[in-house]
Amino acid sequence: MIRSLRKGCLLAAMLSVAFAAQAKSPAVQGWMTSADGSQRLAPMSGIIAVRLPEGQQADIMIDTKQRFQRMAGFGASITDATAWLIQTRMSAKARAELLRELFSTRDGLGFSVTRITIGASDFSQSHYSYADTPGNPVADIAPARAHLIPTLKAMRRINPQLQVIATPWSAPAWMKTSNSLIKGRLKPEHYGSFARYLVSYTQAMRKAGAPVDILTIQNEPHFEPENYPGMRVEPAERADFIANHLGPMMRRSIPQTRLLDWDHNWDQPESPIAVLSDPKAAAFVDGVAWHCYGGDVAAQSVVRDRFPTKEVWFTECASGDWSGDWSKSFNWAVRNLIIGTTRNWAKGVVMWNLALDERHGPHLGGCGDCRGLVTINSQSGEVSREPEYYAFAHASRFVPVGAVRVASRSSDSGIESVAFQKGRNGPVTLIALNGGAGARTLTFSVGRKTYAARLSAGAVATFKLPSN
Repeated sequence: MIRSLRKGCLLAAMLSVAFAAQAKSPAVQGWMTSADGSQRLAPMSGIIAVRLPEGQQADIMIDTKQRFQRMAGFGASITDATAWLIQTRMSAKARAELLRELFSTRDGLGFSVTRITIGASDFSQSHYSYADTPGNPVADIAPARAHLIPTLKAMRRINPQLQVIATPWSAPAWMKTSNSLIKGRLKPEHYGSFARYLVSYTQAMRKAGAPVDILTIQNEPHFEPENYPGMRVEPAERADFIANHLGPMMRRSIPQTRLLDWDHNWDQPESPIAVLSDPKAAAFVDGVAWHCYGGDVAAQSVVRDRFPTKEVWFTECASGDWSGDWSKSFNWAVRNLIIGTTRNWAKGVVMWNLALDERHGPHLGGCGDCRGLVTINSQSGEVSREPEYYAFAHASRFVPVGAVRVASRSSDSGIESVAFQKGRNGPVTLIALNGGAGARTLTFSVGRKTYAARLSAGAVATFKLPSN
């Protein structure tokens, strides 16, 4: 525990120095993480203003006049496993320090979006729903009161802008064709009961001081897992359920809560397209949620181009033993989850478990080798920060809620980037990845100014730039 606190204090001190420097100087500043992880969110030196030869463009051109989605932010899911670890395997002081490090916008990473499960997922210590008594669809959120709700309330005290997305992995067993939380489909005669379940859950969470901002109707509705809760819901079934049951009930009873469809992979954009093509259902759907486990991130833009008034959210991606070494894991996360999702319209980006233990759990079924953004040792409470922690930090700490993505174009296919601006005239945040094989001097321009900075191969940098 002492070692954990020392490491946490060291990181907090490093961040505080970087943020203090940012506050004191209007000049361009940068923070860099090297591909091998030997430098992590390290303040950069040697960023200079340059004048390029006539006719030569910078490696990255930023155009603040081209404006896209307004950001809700970045974060990770508070599963039952995460909440249990935070509440039972950390001291009160260590818990407070970790949550402040993750959620504070003043001296932390500024996470502003999270996702929770409505009932059990594979990262629960038992399989349950909030309405296990047949015939009674009203949610009893007692299981959430022990660990989940205290964690959510602590997070929101630190960051009042936090948005919570809630997702069921299954309807209660008695509503399903399988009569089990595992596999099966929602029985048509219980569409109304399931809608009542979700609405009463949302009302109960608000009453408990942990309001839900966004609902999705089913996690991964085209997948029926073998050994943890799941439920298949085809597009026509989702459209019927939304149009004739959940949508009207939400509008009457919880009008402040938004609704997202899909919550599944990039490889089947035709599924949310089918739901949104139903005008009665589409009237109640605010957007589409996406996962990373199949297909290409460009699918987000395919659907958004068809339905430009609907929001785009990225709600789940796990990392684990399969993700490769530090460099591969870090670069994949930046390329796909930070740059890729936001360049394809995502306004919120959420990783899967915020925290797991040294044995990849607790879990019951499902993924046996997943990891969280942080690992909490179940014996000592020591916190280890994983590659994805730093990938998300490069965005979450420097892109404020409400910032707008602006255009950034690279003249080199080896350089990937995304840019955001606070307000119309505020500073611009540029996140750049050197995907080339060697170190290079990277040039980037905004307005009439061009700057240069040295970036090693595979490194990621976040730059804070004045807009003019």
